[in-house]
Amino acid sequence: MASILQLNGDSMIFLASQSPRRRELLTQLGVCFEPIEVSVHEQRQPEETPLDYVNRVSREKAGAGLMALSGVANAVVLGADTDVVLDGKVFGKPADADEARTMLKALSGRTHEVITAVWLVSADREQHRITCTQVTFCALSESDIDAYIASSEPFGRAGSYAIQGLGAAFVARIEGSYSGVMGLPLHETAQLLRNFGIGFGSKPV
Repeated sequence: MASILQLNGDSMIFLASQSPRRRELLTQLGVCFEPIEVSVHEQRQPEETPLDYVNRVSREKAGAGLMALSGVANAVVLGADTDVVLDGKVFGKPADADEARTMLKALSGRTHEVITAVWLVSADREQHRITCTQVTFCALSESDIDAYIASSEPFGRAGSYAIQGLGAAFVARIEGSYSGVMGLPLHETAQLLRNFGIGFGSKPV
């Protein structure tokens, strides 16, 4: 990704994520940006709902990015978080093959929710959007699960699957934002950018 130069006071867009999928999706919108790495402790608090948890983590990512860029004028930081939720339980990224297998067995033949929160923050302003998408899996056999885990695709993915990859074969139905399940809802993200007066290509509209 080419570095962004600040020209004539234009806003500089930063993505507080190292996710290749979010980088690809933001690029798909035609937005020029600079990815930055942030460290946020992702631990659900007692009595915190899944939606509140995802929203908080997303905001903390954006806030951490803005703090790291305190010396950069006109910085605008985008933070996002995505998690899979089933029966009130948050399915994050699997720690190992056993956890991935447990998650996939739980999702098999059932409908789960994918929550993605997006925050856009600057020194004097912040806004956010949340998408909640219903995803229905077909019934998975043991061999389906074993083969999928052997592909290594479940690792590093919330809920142990990638809808844009081999995991698409498991999805019988989706109601909501496909790009939100990938990690960045494009329609809602475009709305936020426009609300900040940012056009595609990081030029003011």
